[in-house]
Formats: sequence, structure tokens, C-alpha cells
Amino acid sequence: MRLSSVEVIPYALPFKEPYVTARGALRQREMVLLRVRDEDGVVGLGEAVPLALRGGVSLVEVVRELEGWGEHREAQALSAPARCAVETAMMDLRGRRIGKDAGEGERDEAVECNATLVAGPPDAVVAEAERWARDGFTTFKLKLGAESAKTVDMRRSSQTRGFGDVEQVRAVRSALGPGVRIRVDANEAWDLETAKAILAELEPFEIELAEQPVAGLETMAELAASTSIPLAADESVTNVSEAEEAVALGACAYTGIKLSKVGGPEEALAIADVLPAYVTSALDGPVGIAAAGQVALSLAETEHPERLHLAHGLATQRLFASSIASVECELRDGMLHLPPGPGLGVEIDEEALEAHRI
Repeated sequence: MRLSSVEVIPYALPFKEPYVTARGALRQREMVLLRVRDEDGVVGLGEAVPLALRGGVSLVEVVRELEGWGEHREAQALSAPARCAVETAMMDLRGRRIGKDAGEGERDEAVECNATLVAGPPDAVVAEAERWARDGFTTFKLKLGAESAKTVDMRRSSQTRGFGDVEQVRAVRSALGPGVRIRVDANEAWDLETAKAILAELEPFEIELAEQPVAGLETMAELAASTSIPLAADESVTNVSEAEEAVALGACAYTGIKLSKVGGPEEALAIADVLPAYVTSALDGPVGIAAAGQVALSLAETEHPERLHLAHGLATQRLFASSIASVECELRDGMLHLPPGPGLGVEIDEEALEAHRI
């Protein structure tokens, strides 16, 4: 399969509202679309999401890497986001070729997703949670981490409570009742003692899991021994060797997997063979979400299919104000439905892509 052309297109999608986490606020998400075309004119799409806020490579670096790959076709030295774009584009191209040659019909595949709630005052978080609930979501992920150790100590000494992490969880549990699942994500914002204190306060609210509450697998292992809430890795597991270390240390029960963080679908499934996993969005665009949805479906073939009760964090497209796709995944009744066509099934809206080009 020879390629006749490679396009590297940086673009950005604006959020409806600022996306607020412990690492800061984003008003738009910058990404890179990779479009390859073979000698028969079949197109494959890939996507890279630079994770600069997490200390990763920048958009400019990813663009340079992908342009170099387009010229030389050597992927060994690429960063994880760039590898993800290349692997996804080639996977999509193969899928479209197979579907075209086989006359593949339309499919109907879907995975369960969690709601993603950005940090804010409890009443605002509850209002957003109720909107997601009306759309059929039953698992809710709260972005925490704004509450410092000093705040925890002040609340304990005064017996008064402000608008912190615990208050957001309490408000959502009270509003939505015992039938929904709540998970929390602090993006490594807490030190060990703060995490112990906050998770102790969260235990009565039946938390499904706490994602990356502290930095480092050894610290997570110490925290895991002190709480009944299952821990999940994110930043601390980016490859198979780190997943193996997490298991050896007893650091976590699960890991979230972002394709641009680990380098693409192949490494994602290898990690899931080692450590029970769910797939999450790096605030991807339509191509990245479709690829992640296919990986989520493939988890049934890993060593831990019994963990498929975990919802995936792939409903983030509703956080954006616009799209570059004319055909993409659809969210219905808390489920992400993959596009029906061959390969990833995503089709690009050329006018929208041009409007969002950086």
C-alpha cells in the first residue's frame, strides 16, 4: 500500500464554556489532522492531540514531526501524539480499503460513556450534571483538585465548609441519588496527605474510582492502601512497562487510556492486557474520538473483558461549540455511536476545517 500524498493540518475547536481542571482552563483545543491518500485515492484520517499542559510536546513540534514523517515515512522517533496520528491514519486507510473491496455495509456499534463535569460552584456543577442525566448518562466524572491541603485543614478546624472538592461531589450525589455512578479526577493535583483527607471524606458517597489523585505510582500505592475507593492511573501509565509497574506495586485497580498519550491503538490494547482499562478522551476531535471508540469496543478481546462495566470518557464532543466533521460519532442515550461507514467512518467538512485551521 503506497501513499500518494500526506497532509498535516493543525486546527483548533472552541469550547462552549472554558474547560476547567486542576491544571488550568482551556478555551479551545489545538489538534493536528493527518490525512493520507493511497495510489488508488482511498483516504485515511489520523489525529494528534498535543498534551502540552501535561508537559508533553507542543503543537508546533507535532506538526514538524508529522511533516517529517510525510516526507520520509519513518515513525520510530515520533512523539506519542504523532505516533497516534500515524497509526490511526493507517488503520483508517486499511479499514476503508477493506470495506470498499468487500462492499461492507453499515454497522451500528456503540459504547457507554460517562458525563464529564468541569470544576465549579456546586450549584453550577449540579445543573450541568442534571443536563447530562436527562440525556441518558448514568456515570459522572467530576474534575477536582482545586482544593488545597491548607483549605482542608481550615475546614477541619473551623467545622465550616466552602465550595471545594467534597462539596461538589456531595451536591451531585444529593441531586442525582444513589443510582448513578460517580468518579473523580484530580489530575495529580493533591499531595499524599491531602488526597488521604479528601478521599476519606468522599468514601460515604460511594465513589466508583478516583483517577490520578496524586503523582507517581509509588505514592499512588501508598494512597491505595489507605482508602476503600479504587484508584485509576492516567498520567502515571503511558506504556506497557508502566502498567506492569502499577500492577507490581498495587498502585491502582484501573487505568484510563488516552490514545495520544500512549501513542495509538496498538499500545492502548497492550496496556489493557496488563491492567484493566477504560478509554478516555484527551479532548480529541472527531477523528480521535472515533479511533478511541473502536479501541473501547476492542477491549472485549483483552485479558480483562470482565471490566467492561466501566463507562468510557468519550462524550467530550458535546463540550465543543463546533466540529470539522460532516459525519462523526453521535451521542444518544449516554452511548457513543460510531459512524456507520468503513474504517473510522469519519468524513471531513472541508469548509469547517478551513475555518478552524491554525
